[in-house]
This record gives sequence, C-alpha cells and structure tokens, in this order.
Amino acid sequence: MSCRSLLAGELPVIFIAALLLCGSAIAQTPVENGRYLAAAGDCIACHTATGGRPFVGGRPLPTPFGTIYSANITPDRKTGIGNYTLEDFDAAMRRGKGPHGNLYPAMPYTSYYLIDGEDIDALYRYFMQLPPVEYSPPKNRLIFPANLRFGLSAWNWLYFDEGKKLPQPGDKSARWQRGNYLVNALGHCGECHTPRNFAQAMEMEHRFAGNVLEGWDAVDIRPQALQRQGWTREQLMELFTTASSERGTLFGEMFRVVKHSLRHLSEEDLNAIITYLLDDGESRPADFHNMEQAAARYPAGRGDFIAYCAGCHGREGRGILLAFAPPMDGNAAIRARNPHNSIAVILRGLPEQRLSRTRARAGMPGFHRELDDARLAELVNFMRSAWGGAEAEVSAEEVAKIRGELSDHGYLGARE
Repeated sequence: MSCRSLLAGELPVIFIAALLLCGSAIAQTPVENGRYLAAAGDCIACHTATGGRPFVGGRPLPTPFGTIYSANITPDRKTGIGNYTLEDFDAAMRRGKGPHGNLYPAMPYTSYYLIDGEDIDALYRYFMQLPPVEYSPPKNRLIFPANLRFGLSAWNWLYFDEGKKLPQPGDKSARWQRGNYLVNALGHCGECHTPRNFAQAMEMEHRFAGNVLEGWDAVDIRPQALQRQGWTREQLMELFTTASSERGTLFGEMFRVVKHSLRHLSEEDLNAIITYLLDDGESRPADFHNMEQAAARYPAGRGDFIAYCAGCHGREGRGILLAFAPPMDGNAAIRARNPHNSIAVILRGLPEQRLSRTRARAGMPGFHRELDDARLAELVNFMRSAWGGAEAEVSAEEVAKIRGELSDHGYLGARE
C-alpha cells in the first residue's frame, strides 16, 4: 500500500507510523546522501588544513617527490570548484582529470574510479550547496620532473586502469559485497594500506599488506593479519567508533579517519566493512601470553618496561583503566608481524587525541632521548615475546633505521 493511501485515511489507526515512514523516505535527499558519502570518503580530512575551514584545502601532503597541498573543494568560482559541471566533477573524481590538467594521484582517483555514477551525482550536489570560500592553497613544492603535470599522462598509462572493476565473487554475502565497495571505492583504504613502488603507484599484488606513511605503519589489514592479531567483530566495531579497544588505540591518520569518517557511518555499513575485512570469517584469538620466559630472555627489556611503561600499561601488561592506556597483553601492534609501530610509538610518543569536546584521550611521551637503539630493541623484544607471539627478534640496527627516518622527517620531539 502506498504512503499516499495511508495518509488519505484508509488506515487511520496507523496514521502516525505512516507519517514517520513517509517522512523518513522523503528526508533522504541527494544532498543528504552526498553528505553521508562525503563522510564515507573522508573528504574533509585531506581537504582541511590544521585550524582551517572545512573543505577549503591547504593541507600539506608529503610525498617522496615533495609536498602537495590539497585543493579548495568549496563551490567558490574563483578558487574552488564552483565552475565545475557534473561532468567536470566526475572526470576529476574518477579519472584524475581537472579542467586545467591532470591531477596528482594524491587525490585518490585510483580508488574513486570505482564509485558508481549515482553516488558521484549525490556527492556533486552536496559539495555544490556548501558555502563558497575564496581561498587559494599554497603552491605545490615538488622536485623536477614531478612538478610537470603533463608527465602524469604517462603515469596514468602505466599504472591506472579505469576499466578494471571490483571483483564481486558470487559466493560472498551481500554484506561482504557492500563492504567491498565501501573499503575499495569510497573508503579508498588501499591508498594508505598498500605498499607503493618507486613511482608511488600501489603494488596491487600486495594490496592491503601495509605501508609506512608519515612515519607510521599503515598496517596490514588483510584477513589473515587481522585474525592472527585476534580482532573480533565487536572489537573492530568499538575501534571504528571510538578509536580504541582492548586490542589497542588508533593514532596518526587512522585516528582522523575515525574522527571524520568511520564513526559517522551507519551500523549496517560498519558491519559491512568489518565483514569484508574479516572475509566473512571470525577471529579466534590466540593466547600469546609468555611473560615469564620473555623476562628471563630479555631481563633488561623487562626492567625498562617496569621503569617506563608499567605506570600506565600495568606491570603485567594488562593496562590501567584510569591511565586511559591500552593493555600490551593482546595488543594488535605488539602482535603485528611488522614491529615498526611498536618501535615508532616508543620513540616519538603520541599526542592527546580528541574525538569531540567531551571525549579526549591522554597522550604518551616519547622516549627517544632516554633509550638508545640497543635498549629499545631489548624492550620491544621483551613485549613482543611476552604478549605478541613474535617469531623474529628486532635488532638495534632496525631501531636505528627507524629512528633515523623519523628524525630526518622531524617526527622526533614533535607533538602532532
């Protein structure tokens, strides 16, 4: 029965329910849908500079070839996208073609090309009704020949195949298929979590295997990695809505993804993302608790853990609630095969992180001055042996390499 017939009085007993039903259907306008899709695509994170107005651009995006500054995507006709037609917007989003030339693939058209036309239209309608702001971001600072945009035609010819569509296996659930679209297209998760070659193109044969970005490891999010670390559906849901769980705390760019994107998605879509990431499976957390043997093998590491870490994370690694510190026992970073983040977080620390005015998480000091390479390697080996099921030791040389990279990029001593 149609909403019109219900409201006409044929079933007056359920008039209010019908009104609510019809109202909810009317409320989902293309603009509102576009607002939701922009959150799913995390557009605000890249197109908003620190302390700047939303979507006006100017955020620096470091690359091996220099710094790219994000564009103004408000509908200002002079400095933004106010003169874009829907066709212009579609070309920029899905083919990396701007009205004045090729876009750098820092704009993730190499994933956005998978967005369907109806969603592109909704996004266009949303951005075109935003308040226009006249603002010109700084000019890109790129080395030769990366500063020549026409060279991107060759890059696209070599590395961008807009005809390649998402695989949609017939044996996967509808929820998995929705997650496939959200993760690979709108969410463009592979752009950060996939290793890149010398030309900064994604190595698709290692999709989602992890990639160092701004000094952090954008971790391996393939199903086998998440399952080995023991992530359950409930823990991932908590992580995607609060940026923390008993498995650990998000930081860096991934914290901003939760703040601006994931926590604003529907429960249904979050469940779809989790279903895709776990590949329709469930984790069975392994027990890697082996603290006594780890302490005997790495006594100096155990001593430094007591001295520097136990005050917040607990002597047994189970965390202290009042310290807002996650446990080390079962921590995903400690369980990860790649020890990068375990090393980096001790060296550089973490800033206070604020999801909203009322929800903040305390920071953590860095210990790059207190711990030399050998001591830090011993500390990380103790933790990974005690609670991570580590199969390989971290060397002082590995710590020195990560320390040098962080120092070269100004991350040691900086509060992000």
